Amino acid sequence: MADEGRSGALLRVEGVNQYYGGSHILRDVAFEARAGEVTVLLGRNGVGKSTLLKSLVGAVPVRTGRVVLDGAELTRLPSHERARLGVGYVPQGREIFARLTVEENLRMGLAIRPRGEAIPDELLQLFPVLGDMRRRRGGDLSGGQQQQLAIARAIAAHPRLLLLDEPTEGIQPSIIKEIGRVIRRLAERGTMAIVLVEQYYDFAAELADQYLVMQRGAIVQRGRGENMHAEGARHLIAI
Repeated sequence: MADEGRSGALLRVEGVNQYYGGSHILRDVAFEARAGEVTVLLGRNGVGKSTLLKSLVGAVPVRTGRVVLDGAELTRLPSHERARLGVGYVPQGREIFARLTVEENLRMGLAIRPRGEAIPDELLQLFPVLGDMRRRRGGDLSGGQQQQLAIARAIAAHPRLLLLDEPTEGIQPSIIKEIGRVIRRLAERGTMAIVLVEQYYDFAAELADQYLVMQRGAIVQRGRGENMHAEGARHLIAI
């Protein structure tokens, strides 16, 4: 807790390096994310954005460096322990349980909560379509509805840190707007830090309180969201 008090950051990532075989995928990645803010991570395909999120959630081990959430060291903890400490994750491709109903998928998000805890009404207020389809199997939903379900499942456990990997991928514009509205609403509560990996620049720019640009596994530029255009972030992504 003392660490957060000094910097104001909920999440601190310090000098993270990751390798696949002989390839150096993440190179001394360091940043902070504050509660109540959306930190947008931008970059072309293959620069390490998804690997970074997987390192934060514990899906791949960190070779060197530290990951600290609200003063708690996460670096060597397995994914389920990170979830208990408040890490929520929406992977690229959504990965919902296609054979389970919407309601059953949401209950999977409650797995770390006390037994018998009800699905929060808030989830169905944020995503009304899920209430209408709660008896329908996840695999029968549209891509946009599945993305809403994946986000709702991740926030069912009330995470302190929410990691979103390209939530707009393959989604129709009307649902992209709805997802953006929900992300902003979650951030405005001030209790959660959100890290958003995104390639859709306009969506990212609309939501970003802080932005980070990655190239070749390293963060090459960072700043406040309102300065993205003036600081040439779009150009860096195109390089």
